[in-house]
Amino acid sequence: MTTLVFGHKSPDTDSTGSPLIWAWYLTEVRGTPAKAVLLGEPNTEAAFMLRHWDLPKPQIISDVTADDRVVIVDTNNPAELPPSINDAQIMAIIDHHMLVGGLKSKTPINVVIRPLACTATVMHDIIGDDLARAPRAIKGAMLTCILSDTLEFRSPTTTPHDRAVAEKLAADLGVSIPELAAQMFAAKSDVSTFSDAELLRMDSKEYTVLGKELRISVLETTSPNVVLDRKASLMASMPAVATQDGAEQVLLFVIDILNEEATLLVPNDLVKQIAEASFGCKVSGDTVVLPGIMSRKKQIIPMLKM
Repeated sequence: MTTLVFGHKSPDTDSTGSPLIWAWYLTEVRGTPAKAVLLGEPNTEAAFMLRHWDLPKPQIISDVTADDRVVIVDTNNPAELPPSINDAQIMAIIDHHMLVGGLKSKTPINVVIRPLACTATVMHDIIGDDLARAPRAIKGAMLTCILSDTLEFRSPTTTPHDRAVAEKLAADLGVSIPELAAQMFAAKSDVSTFSDAELLRMDSKEYTVLGKELRISVLETTSPNVVLDRKASLMASMPAVATQDGAEQVLLFVIDILNEEATLLVPNDLVKQIAEASFGCKVSGDTVVLPGIMSRKKQIIPMLKM
């Protein structure tokens, strides 16, 4: 039986690359047939990674069955996984996020969750010396995932180990980190073909804050004005997206990678209240700039309150 390996919905670079890395490892090293799949269309940076390293785009699936053997990577949150995830045979979880709870396995499983910036870094450590057997494309995906999740080491989630692994991979591949990162961020910043609803869901996760269901979206870009020029239509689209997704509100943070700051769109009094209580700022318009805020995992989610 082939094991399905997948990450979270709205796949970013790590949730696209890490399934490919782990499926290679299971198949070629462990002798366990495995297949990388996705739970949605990869974002523009993830699509760049697939093209750049000549990797096949994994099949997109919408659900799993009780007959499926699965490995979950880059999340442990049931809200980000297929509706029937607890019916499937979960074999392992590999992640770098906080433990959410709610997943159920039918047998004891391997769970590896480490405080690193990227799932691909966790996989690097598990794979160990066997990584020398990996094809160039798998090593390239691993490097791209780390540079994405660390924002080329700008993110506060970056650890010295993430950086050391990335630099070792780049040296092995003969790749310039600044050049590759610049190409990645250019691809990430090209959002011209996406609708407002697609942008709001592109890199988005669901969280409950004081009993309110919130969709927390981030757009990491080197061209924040391209997104902010659309703020009126983005805010107008938020109620419908929230309703369709069973949330009370969408919070959109536009992350300026180069200036290392976030701009939060403030469409109503609820978001204004959340912003002022969470970040100690004063909101006077429909946006607020939050200097130094780069990471949803480390700087946004833990701070949210009302």
